[in-house]
Amino acid sequence: MSLKSTKVLIIDDEEDILRILKTVLTKEGIDHIYTSTTVSDGFMQFQENKPDIVLLDIMLPDGEGYDVCKQIRNISNVPILFLSAKSEEIDRILGFAIGGDDYIVKPFSPKEVAYRVKAQLRRAEYIQMDKEDILLTAGPFELNEQRAEFKKNGENIELRPKELGLITYLLKNVNRIISKESLYDHVWGEDFIGYENTVMVHIRRLREKIEEQPSNPQYLITVKGLGYKLVVRDE
Repeated sequence: MSLKSTKVLIIDDEEDILRILKTVLTKEGIDHIYTSTTVSDGFMQFQENKPDIVLLDIMLPDGEGYDVCKQIRNISNVPILFLSAKSEEIDRILGFAIGGDDYIVKPFSPKEVAYRVKAQLRRAEYIQMDKEDILLTAGPFELNEQRAEFKKNGENIELRPKELGLITYLLKNVNRIISKESLYDHVWGEDFIGYENTVMVHIRRLREKIEEQPSNPQYLITVKGLGYKLVVRDE
């Protein structure tokens, strides 16, 4: 997907932020930029314009961006980047837990936001890119990388982009201990410093989808002090 054909939706009630982000993203070559200032209009625009990525403020006049994120996640896996003045760790964790792919604290550098947008678009494109079918199988799990399809015991399991990235890397290293740093480097492609909770949140969400008892995992286990391991025993 070229940047010129990419569609971006920005939902924020600060007109200055909308104007600045629209300007910097346009300079990066993105022509289709939609803006909204409310929860209700933002979700309506999402349905009408079908953007490839969403920049989402948390505090909006008629509700919270969290609500928009939940609505979007019911129908789409497009990348969602939260923009917020809330900088507490619990706010970041909540943003990731309900389906956000990135969390940017205000005030921010517009150029950094543009970089993060392009980085998320590259990762989303990688998942969908046309390449030879590669099936990763281990125990009850099967992953088709080309189609981004993941199955357990033959049944499809819907995964979000980051969850798909995690299970892909874990399947390629089955029965090996993988550090949080390594997971973050391969799935997010950024420096790990300060992002331990990001990995923990996404691991928990992945367990909820692949484990019978997420609180007592059989497959995706924690190796205390070292990281995580996808355990698949020989049958």
